[in-house]
Amino acid sequence: MDKGFFKQFERKTGVEMDEVFALARAIQYADFSSEKQVRKIVQKVSKVAKRKVSPQLEEQIVQSILKDGKSLDLSKIERMMR
Repeated sequence: MDKGFFKQFERKTGVEMDEVFALARAIQYADFSSEKQVRKIVQKVSKVAKRKVSPQLEEQIVQSILKDGKSLDLSKIERMMR
């Protein structure tokens, strides 16, 4: 992809592309049946999104992902973090 696109993305979101790629790798290789890994991913998403997630909301998100099994519905997580 075009470096200009990445720079524009970084300016608009305030998130460095390295962080986005690291998060994508973590999600790609994660074991979504492992509560520990799911919790780490939720915390990474929160950090990258610059959104505080209360312990209660983190627990809700983690349990929702664990319940749904191997699939990860990012739009569902996004709605929960709003």
